Amino acid sequence: MTNLKPNTSYRFRILALLMVATTINYFDRSLLGVLVPTLQKLFGWTNSDYANIMIAFKVAYALGMLVIGGLIDRLGTKKGYTLSIGIWSVFGMLHAFVRPAFSVLGFGVARAGLGFGESGNFPAAVKTVAEWFPKKDRAFATGLFNAATSVGAILAPIVVGLIVHENGDNWQIPFLITGALSAIWVWVWLRTYKKPEEHPKVGAQELAYIQSDNEPENTERISWLKVLPKRQTWAFAVAKITDAVWYFYMFWGAKFLADAFDVNLSNIGLPFFVMYVLADGGSIFGGYLSGALMRKGWSLNKARKLTLLLCAIIILPVSFVAITTSKWVAVFLIGLGAAGHQAWGANIYTLVSDTMPKKATASVVGIGSMVGAIAGILSDKALGSLLDQAGNTAYFWTFLIAGSLYLVVLGVVHLILPTMAGLDENLNPITS
Repeated sequence: MTNLKPNTSYRFRILALLMVATTINYFDRSLLGVLVPTLQKLFGWTNSDYANIMIAFKVAYALGMLVIGGLIDRLGTKKGYTLSIGIWSVFGMLHAFVRPAFSVLGFGVARAGLGFGESGNFPAAVKTVAEWFPKKDRAFATGLFNAATSVGAILAPIVVGLIVHENGDNWQIPFLITGALSAIWVWVWLRTYKKPEEHPKVGAQELAYIQSDNEPENTERISWLKVLPKRQTWAFAVAKITDAVWYFYMFWGAKFLADAFDVNLSNIGLPFFVMYVLADGGSIFGGYLSGALMRKGWSLNKARKLTLLLCAIIILPVSFVAITTSKWVAVFLIGLGAAGHQAWGANIYTLVSDTMPKKATASVVGIGSMVGAIAGILSDKALGSLLDQAGNTAYFWTFLIAGSLYLVVLGVVHLILPTMAGLDENLNPITS
């Protein structure tokens, strides 16, 4: 079975759809972070106002992770993904209709709806990878679709820079673009997606390859209440605390560059391009590395955790961003931190599909991502208040925590889950 070569490659078409959906997701999600220096002047927001708008996104995102993650496990990836992208597209476009008289409330409502819908992207994508790829390929596949987050984040400043004037004219248009892109994606997804065992374009050898290291499962549903007490769930949830760092790069990165180096809409494109190209490289390499180690005979536990350790070490230099006087040194260090985070993310997402039955993956991803969103809420609130009170010195402590957090979290994950023991379809330990 280890030498089995698939006779078709339809799984990569499915992976390409995940990459496109994730690109749209992060393009939509990143727009406000790119526009905030302009909108803050246009609408007269304080740093705390902006923090509260971001908190509205993350509160809804956290709640959505519980609701939509479990819903995707019940509805299946085809219907669940469609529902998720439909919700986030509607609320993404609603940003364009917010008026100055109620800008904080209006953007808060629009961001909340966007967050609730976008909460379904990663549970659905991780579940799809578990359905379409064997374990040895899942980290690499996850790394590829996870890399699309950076593509979306790169496109956002480019599109904004081409369309929006420095005085804020045309700021609404980028929020409307994603509606058309999402409609096209949903049409293709509904025409394309079926489980591999039901898909007429999947050859017998490819199906055997996909299922080469999978345990057969029954169709009984598993509620998130049943997976909540499991050590595997909480190891993933603790690892997702680092999402707060990624949210900081995405939603506060443009503001930091504007505050520290006077970067604006006309010249933000190149710094974001550098940062997120590095992040893309990290996502793909991190996913590849652990899989390559497993193919050399390393245990799953050793390969995943060594890769996570290397990620944490790579991220450490981001601690020094706030004390550099060079814009490009700051951009490179943030990019290095983003690369390490994306490599980290590719491996912690596969922790779920490595240890949990496929029918529970979306629920577990939802629980863990909810914890990550709560960490982001707390960091937003603290950073917004500190910036209003202490000015740019607040960034020093933020970057210091961003650089050192991963090593601490990895130590806790190892204590919770010393070995990455898998659970069967009834959530009992697999003994083999």
